[in-house]
Amino acid sequence: MKITFIGAVGTVTGSKFLVESGRTRVLVDCGLFQGLKQLRRRNWQPLPVRAGDIDAILLSHAHLDHSGYLPVLVRDGLLGPIYCTPPTKALCQLLLPDSGSIQEEDARYATRKKTASHHPALPLYTADDARATLPHMETRRFDEPLEIGDLSVRFAPAGHILGAACVEVRDEHGAVLFSGDLGRSDDVLMQPPRAPGDVDWIVMESTYGDRSHGERDPVEAIAEIVRRTTERRGVVLMPSFAVGRAQALLYCLHSAFEQGLCPRIPVYVNSPMATNVTDLYQDFHEYHRLRDDECSQVCDVAEFVRSVDESRRLAERRGPLVIVSASGMATGGRVLHHLRALAPEPENTIVLPGFQAAGTRGADIAAGASSVKIYGHWVPIRAEVVQLDLLSAHADREDLLGWLQSAARAPRRVFLVHGEPVAADSLRLAVKDRLGYEPHIPEYLESVELD
Repeated sequence: MKITFIGAVGTVTGSKFLVESGRTRVLVDCGLFQGLKQLRRRNWQPLPVRAGDIDAILLSHAHLDHSGYLPVLVRDGLLGPIYCTPPTKALCQLLLPDSGSIQEEDARYATRKKTASHHPALPLYTADDARATLPHMETRRFDEPLEIGDLSVRFAPAGHILGAACVEVRDEHGAVLFSGDLGRSDDVLMQPPRAPGDVDWIVMESTYGDRSHGERDPVEAIAEIVRRTTERRGVVLMPSFAVGRAQALLYCLHSAFEQGLCPRIPVYVNSPMATNVTDLYQDFHEYHRLRDDECSQVCDVAEFVRSVDESRRLAERRGPLVIVSASGMATGGRVLHHLRALAPEPENTIVLPGFQAAGTRGADIAAGASSVKIYGHWVPIRAEVVQLDLLSAHADREDLLGWLQSAARAPRRVFLVHGEPVAADSLRLAVKDRLGYEPHIPEYLESVELD
């Protein structure tokens, strides 16, 4: 068996791993590169394998840095199926067409502003390309066996978000486990990831390999932010990923209100995507911690903004109130309108509830930028800024080490991916120190024979 690391090396995005055994080729994950321009350029470069030569794609979960390149491969000739869990398929039915629409809108903007090297600017793919991808998707539940040519495949719970899976790929020589994105042991919504079974090699994420989330209760932390912002009559703006993060924030706000930890103020979810995703948490309740009645109560804590007119009216409102809006790294979406209106006012609070990739507005704001560019204009940042890693859906350093240590036996080799260089190297040293063997950090497009 051979693995080629096509993405998520030296960065947290662009997850793609080509696995070859005999005549069988599968791609584990098929994500977009995001963040820095030199990374995003890779989305336009051809893969080292033709789309038509890939027998199947194994999708760990629905986040775009793992799924967002699928429409390109289908458009370019992918014939084989895309396997994933049922919630992952349901999420992709929402995320991928939306991503295509954003690609088209970005291209139209670049054409108008003449900022692209080609005229007219072209989208990486369209919403129609994304919709054409969906019939290729086939579902498998956790532990349901799957045979693809010379390979046997199994999905196992990874925590992280709804339907997220670790992907075990086995041939006659051994088994490799791809962690995907691992969830936390104490996530407010998701069950912890299942321990690795009897596998020979592990390809493991390292996003938080150099840090811990801390032990503070996220409900108490959010309640404190709401209290002090309410005292200033301000607005709490929470840029949030539509999948997972928005629902965790609603859970924390609901809990804070119910426990009387802060005033019960209006909460608005201004993200059509987050609204639809929240509905899926009620449809797939067996994939998360909450009971049906708890899930309904959490959803009822907020008013969901559905129309553009409602969004515009919300942008004119003043506090105290809470707005949860996508995107989570402030790269696009309705949150930009709220940032433009709220960031210049010191009574407001911008809460960044998770990892902010280099090159994004969220990262600039977290780093203390005095202003950020939104729709061609520089917007001053005078609002209070709070980076809150307590709600990250990723396992932290201790969780990663604990998960690896819980394997049925020591693997022959571990590969660290999906992390910035400092995070990956820090985790490498920690594994070497604690577990007595040294993981390998692959290079971009490196191929490794597993033996």
